[in-house]
Amino acid sequence: MVLSTTVSQRKHIKRKAPRGFLKRVFKRQKPHLRLETSGDLLMHLNCLLFVHRLAEESRTNACENKCGIIKKEHVLAAAKVILKKSRGMMKAKQK
Repeated sequence: MVLSTTVSQRKHIKRKAPRGFLKRVFKRQKPHLRLETSGDLLMHLNCLLFVHRLAEESRTNACENKCGIIKKEHVLAAAKVILKKSRGMMKAKQK
């Protein structure tokens, strides 16, 4: 009997946000900032949504360039577009 040379790389995905880590990071970066109880979860959700938008935009950039692999240039271009869109939304909310 021959053993397989490949090893399964399945990782367990956590279903919860790392709340202790997030609170510690916020306290180190902005010690004077006071968050309400679910503020760290909202920040985590915002980060996840940004990463999801970044992945989608990077994939479309790679497809437009007829490239099968998402490269650094695709991600940087996508980040520039997403940040510009989010700034436009913030300016519209302020008016």
